[in-house]
Amino acid sequence: MTDTDKPTRRDILMSSLLLPLTAGVAASTEEAEAASSADGKSLVAFFTRSGNTSVIAGQLSRALPAELFEIAPATPYPADYFETVEQARRERDRGYRPPLRSQLPSMAAYATVFLGFPIWGETAPPVIRSFLALHDLAGKTIVPFITHGGFGPGDSLDVVASHAPQSRLVKGFTMQGPQERQTIERVAQWLNTLDVD
Repeated sequence: MTDTDKPTRRDILMSSLLLPLTAGVAASTEEAEAASSADGKSLVAFFTRSGNTSVIAGQLSRALPAELFEIAPATPYPADYFETVEQARRERDRGYRPPLRSQLPSMAAYATVFLGFPIWGETAPPVIRSFLALHDLAGKTIVPFITHGGFGPGDSLDVVASHAPQSRLVKGFTMQGPQERQTIERVAQWLNTLDVD
């Protein structure tokens, strides 16, 4: 092995990160290697509500290293979980793309975009559609990382592909995270069993 054949720090970090991340999904080694060897910077763009997706985003940003960008609506979703679910359903059904709090001035410096989000109503949240519509990802490699409450990624990858048709979408990381609705229901059940004044 010559000096030019030695893996770079980035290659080692990507390999150590992507192998565990793809262990539970059908991502091919070739796709992971292609995403890690692209020239240019990487961006980790993510939307989170309860914090699960932000934990993964932070880990990716540190390990790659990559710039971090939080996708957030201009008007925050309600604090109440069920109100958020209802608002997201209405936005999805209308095809509404909520305005974002901020956007990146240019995507030119990035070759790879790690795109993270939770699954809402078996699809990508409306703010992800907004992000994809506002940013030109033509020619970029998109590596999704998705958290869900037990029903998998739904049609979210189709949404990403349809909103960024000139990009290269590779299979990424999907993980079941703590389910907020389940937590609320279990706490409510527990409260019903208490005998307190």
